[in-house]
Amino acid sequence: MRKRIVIKLSGKVFEMNNTKLIKDYSTFLVKISKICQPVIVAGGGNIARHYITHARSSGADESTLDELGIEVSRLNAKLLIYALQNRAYPHPPTTLQEVRHAVDSGLIVIAGGLHPGQSTNGTAALIAEKIKASEFLNATDVDGIYDSDPNKNKKAKKFKRIELKKLRSLLVREDSIAGSYDLMDIVALKVIERSKIKTRVLKADIKNLEKAIKGISVGTEIVIP
Repeated sequence: MRKRIVIKLSGKVFEMNNTKLIKDYSTFLVKISKICQPVIVAGGGNIARHYITHARSSGADESTLDELGIEVSRLNAKLLIYALQNRAYPHPPTTLQEVRHAVDSGLIVIAGGLHPGQSTNGTAALIAEKIKASEFLNATDVDGIYDSDPNKNKKAKKFKRIELKKLRSLLVREDSIAGSYDLMDIVALKVIERSKIKTRVLKADIKNLEKAIKGISVGTEIVIP
């Protein structure tokens, strides 16, 4: 049986000016599907944040906003499914049980969010746990985990490896409102800790992902005791 790798893919990949990028990702996924079964979780990105901001200003509650973000992430997932055509499971699974069923088909599986209250990072970790994935690659807008926000602090230090306990203390400062998850949320950390899932945070870039899948060190590895 091919090993299964879960990739959380930044919502930025699906933005309006990136139609070629989605085709490039589909080509890449077909290529790597010869050596592993990729299971992708699409983020909502700026498109989701746009909808969430508008709905929040109209008074929508946080769980409703989460549901809105989930719908956008599933639309993003469909863009990649359409690009992959018959190589992909035909629609985004909506429950963990359906993810498992989709994976059993042997096809490339593209999901969005599943449950309100979880970021797509948390969802990806739960999927990795459910399908016994050999690795979870969190492909984000930054090239790894830093001791502070590299977009705001030019002197931020990047970790090649970081212990989960230390990462948790860094994340305590992060927001947990809908649309604000950027790196790893507490749900994701709890899941990868309890099931000891091999996890790496890296830049959402095809060359980077290919290196990681081949076992080359890129981004930041999360060390689980």
